[in-house]
Amino acid sequence: MVRAAPEDDHHGRDRRAALTARSRERGRDVTTRRDFLRLSAAAGAVFGLPRVAGDRAGDSDTPLPPGPGVGSSAARAKRILILGGTGFIGPPEVRYALERGHALTLFNRGRTNPGLFPGVEQLRGDRDGDLRALLGREWDVVIDNHATLPKWVRDSAGLLTNQAEHYVFISTLSVYKSPVHPGTNEQGVVYTAEDLELALAAGGSAYGANKAQAEREVEHSFPGRATIIRPGLIVGPGDPSDRFTYWPVRMHRGGEVLAPGDGSLAVQVIDVRDLTAFIVHMAEQATAGVFNATGPRTPYSMAEFLYGIRAVTAAEVSIAWVPTEFLLEQGIQPWSELTVWRRPSTEGVLAVRVERAIAAGLTYRPLADTAKDTLEWWHGLPATRRETPVAGLAPERERAVLAAWHRLRQG
Repeated sequence: MVRAAPEDDHHGRDRRAALTARSRERGRDVTTRRDFLRLSAAAGAVFGLPRVAGDRAGDSDTPLPPGPGVGSSAARAKRILILGGTGFIGPPEVRYALERGHALTLFNRGRTNPGLFPGVEQLRGDRDGDLRALLGREWDVVIDNHATLPKWVRDSAGLLTNQAEHYVFISTLSVYKSPVHPGTNEQGVVYTAEDLELALAAGGSAYGANKAQAEREVEHSFPGRATIIRPGLIVGPGDPSDRFTYWPVRMHRGGEVLAPGDGSLAVQVIDVRDLTAFIVHMAEQATAGVFNATGPRTPYSMAEFLYGIRAVTAAEVSIAWVPTEFLLEQGIQPWSELTVWRRPSTEGVLAVRVERAIAAGLTYRPLADTAKDTLEWWHGLPATRRETPVAGLAPERERAVLAAWHRLRQG
């Protein structure tokens, strides 16, 4: 698809100006109607009159209650297009947006959890070449949940540049170029287009470089109208990766638990429900810019992290802290076997700066709540799923490494 350069796209500018004008006009209409509703409600309180029809949360033109971290400002209902919506982050995002009274449209292939949200408009298509269902429609904001390839983002953002006012892209902290240093903020060095070419030529997955290029595609099509959210490890109920889930499940099993390092390693995670509430909040506010989205503000130490999870189970547990050098010698794989532990070149990604996101409205629930809810969700899964976790250290492998460590210590 060929796109005109922004400075030559007169039709696009006219279209965006019309979208903005209509949005402002809706705002004036809403303000007038809100004043009328407020006065009517006051009169009703005095004279016993019935409530004005439509004066309830969920109407498209009534103020919404504050979201997480929003304070006293009231957001307004918006028409939101979600690219995805039924995977891991999609369901809590959709539920929260519906609770806030927004009008949603989901665009996806209809293959993942197709029965979810029967009352929500669903458009069928494919990011890989079939966006026809999006033609001729307008939305206030687009939330792009799952795109991993720059072409997908280039096509969708290029198509929607004149059909939406704002674009929220869910990226990743993996866009930061290794080595990632603790304390990295949104100005950290990200992978370049040249880095992507080199990674692809070398046959690597190029996940972070692809996401970095996708960010640039969004900013090209929505200059000054894009929100880039870079989550860290997303955790909580529904997580298909099992990276966080491994730890509450392992603690619940009890016994001696193998843990990396001496307890001082930094850890940051983000509960999927906190992340999606932040995404919706940013869509409501149309806040442009780049935001690291993980937490907490001061990273947990690994000891705080594991003992915090340990607190949600009554199982008898002892934690064996084993030096990371020994674990690597034993062939233990960070991130996939002993999860929430990264190799030295990327461990800084678990200790990034998040003040910008917190100032914009990101909030966190207690770690214990996330661990408890995740454990309950896990126990509700079919036995076949629980018997074949995607990540984590197999029990027999853990016992073997612990035995080797104890032998070494005993000399």
